Amino acid sequence: MINTTLCYIEKDGKYLMLHRVKKSNDLNQDKWIGIGGKFEQHESPEQCNRREAYEETGLTLGKCNYRGIITFVSNKWPTEYMHLFTCNDFSGELKECDEGVLEWVDKKEIHTLPLWQGDKIFLKLIENQNTPFFSLRLQYADDTLISAILNDEVIV
Repeated sequence: MINTTLCYIEKDGKYLMLHRVKKSNDLNQDKWIGIGGKFEQHESPEQCNRREAYEETGLTLGKCNYRGIITFVSNKWPTEYMHLFTCNDFSGELKECDEGVLEWVDKKEIHTLPLWQGDKIFLKLIENQNTPFFSLRLQYADDTLISAILNDEVIV
């Protein structure tokens, strides 16, 4: 079981996206994802989110919104609990990322990028700032989404 964070940093109607093209044997190879990574020992979700954002982007996050928790189940990877954040309060200068290419992408164009099927579900949820905190369970067989359960209701 793995705990991770994922943050969608927002500016001017755009999300800062990471195109994962630099690491070999990357389960996210060629996908576009938000910013995040694995917890270190004794970190809270908020601490992990801030550290990972700084390490990957050079940006220091201010107040973030904890939006939900995603449970990933797969026949290829260990179960992962991903803590999902959005943030439009940040400072600093964007730096090059060793995991991929960082790019500000218009929110209206995000769904045209190569994304995981489950990411499209939670991106729609976070588009509405009034969506309450949610729990989403995504089950994959190989790289195909076979089940999605939102707040204990089957949606896929």
